[in-house]
Amino acid sequence: MGAPAAREAVVGGRAAETVGGVRQTLGVRKIHVIGIGAGDPDQLTLQAVKALKSTDVFFLLDKGEVKSDLVQLRRDILDAHLPQGSYRLVEARDPERDRAAGGAAYSPAVGDWRSARAGIYERLIAEELGEDESGAFLVWGDPALYDSTLGILEEVLERGRVTFSYEVVPGVSSVSALVAKHRTGLNRVAGPVQITTGRRLAEGFPEGVDDVVVMLDAHQTFRKYADQDIDIYWGAYIGTPDEILVSGPLARTAERIERLRAEARERKGWIMDTYLLRRRPRE
Repeated sequence: MGAPAAREAVVGGRAAETVGGVRQTLGVRKIHVIGIGAGDPDQLTLQAVKALKSTDVFFLLDKGEVKSDLVQLRRDILDAHLPQGSYRLVEARDPERDRAAGGAAYSPAVGDWRSARAGIYERLIAEELGEDESGAFLVWGDPALYDSTLGILEEVLERGRVTFSYEVVPGVSSVSALVAKHRTGLNRVAGPVQITTGRRLAEGFPEGVDDVVVMLDAHQTFRKYADQDIDIYWGAYIGTPDEILVSGPLARTAERIERLRAEARERKGWIMDTYLLRRRPRE
């Protein structure tokens, strides 16, 4: 069978076509949401490189001086795949999130932060991107895994003040990069794997799962399970020159990971880490 026929419609006063079930608005701004991997410029896919080359403006959110190397890493990735000076960067300050909010206040705090980001995205697209131009947001790892960019862009569209179409380019997630570095798999034969957050892990080890990947854990929640027969595969700054990897029985490695993590955070001012917890087979 051939490719699905394109269907035209009118969206917001502009022509639009649907190809293969995906709506693409014609004659308006276009946004690329590009997964750029965990930090190694070589982790970009060919699809991502093509998207970079077809982008007019790259939008970067600056998280402040402490995390300025996150912006530099993005610049390094662009320089690795595009001629230097051939691209345009527009930076904006990332809004602060209330990280002290917990319990019932956590979700509203995240919602407020995402809405503040939506306002910034809306302004950047409206003021910095011309009609028929394409812009891009460079997303760590994969845009579909614990990242807010897609939801924020949908919120911008729902506000109705600026019109654009967007496409998502998948990337190598920190989860994939982690297990590749440790030369292991996410799951064992016929077994499931669960990806969760440190906040969820603190509520208990997931039932019926022996392989658990944990992201966004600022409190080293793995310590709670150091007395159990569990192995850990931990990594920080994966894919960058600052990469740190530790694996082994949790009972013997937890203290070392805590020390390395604290030293790295003190040295750099920030840390991005991910780990896999793996229960040993029961007798």
